[in-house]
Amino acid sequence: MVAKRIIPCLDVADGRVVKGVNFVGLRDAGDPVELACRYSASGADELVFLDIAASHQGRATLVELVRRTAEAVTIPFTVGGGISSVEGITELLRAGADKVSLNSSAVRDPALVARGAERFGCQCIVVAIDARARASGGWDVFVKGGRENTGLDAVAWARQVVGLGAGEILLTSMDGDGTQAGYDLALTRAVAEAVDVPVIASGGAGSIDHIARALDDGPQGGKAAAALLASLLHDGVLTVEQIKADLLGRGLTVRPLEAIA
Repeated sequence: MVAKRIIPCLDVADGRVVKGVNFVGLRDAGDPVELACRYSASGADELVFLDIAASHQGRATLVELVRRTAEAVTIPFTVGGGISSVEGITELLRAGADKVSLNSSAVRDPALVARGAERFGCQCIVVAIDARARASGGWDVFVKGGRENTGLDAVAWARQVVGLGAGEILLTSMDGDGTQAGYDLALTRAVAEAVDVPVIASGGAGSIDHIARALDDGPQGGKAAAALLASLLHDGVLTVEQIKADLLGRGLTVRPLEAIA
């Protein structure tokens, strides 16, 4: 059985890690490379860096951050934010990223997913989906840092990008982001059941119970392949070691800490 993954997320703006609630109210959470090293040493399976500013002026800073991180950590990491071309993907992978995450650019130019997958392989292309529940049921896809509703259905969009070559889906519940009220299990399960690639659950983790439910493959679980975490780890509420020990105790398959090189 494939091990479930614990993935710290570092939202980066102006060279610092920040965290907010529902995509707003950002606060400083530390130095990205320092946090990356801490999580790598503590047993995290992967890391995700998201350049939430995604401005042209910030691109050089992000590339340098990727280089510094690649030199400092021993686990794979994904980088996203403002990547709009195969050249942009190339630059970040050459700097040391293992995968890139496409969001707004994939909506604007879905063929970018296919071009990236063809050039670098599906395993390098992650499509991030920021979704918000509709009053009528289902979920809409938002872009531009959660400011613009595309009108796309999240489940249908996930199917489409996987068909184009995405090797993984990073699925964030905008309703849950930063609230620590729990992942949107219905959203996560709906997407996980609709695609044949790993789905990373994001948005709302407030306890180990929330994480376990998101990773649970049962009929009421989220069926996610991985759980993305930010506030819980940044604020020291939980550690990766505590989370993995608890998940192992529940019978979930995770990479044990002693397997860390």
